[in-house]
Amino acid sequence: MLFVVTFDDRPDAAAVRQREMAAHLDYLRLHGDRIKVAGSLRESPECTPVGACWIVEAADADTVHALVQADPFHRHGLRAGYRVLHWSKAFDAPAVV
Repeated sequence: MLFVVTFDDRPDAAAVRQREMAAHLDYLRLHGDRIKVAGSLRESPECTPVGACWIVEAADADTVHALVQADPFHRHGLRAGYRVLHWSKAFDAPAVV
């Protein structure tokens, strides 16, 4: 199954993002078989991230929640909250770059 995870970041946690970025990127690489796409969300390209989005392939939502909760950004308090949604692709699109 495919899932979309949207994250809201705590606005006062920029230091957490900076401190945990390397560990977070390592975590994403380690779980790249399931976390297919990941990236920050911003009001505009030059702005500080306000959250993030992942596309995850997993057997069930519990697996997705476990992935989120083990992420260094989540464990160290960057995330104010997150939402896991089932995703139904409308059509096969080329890979996202």
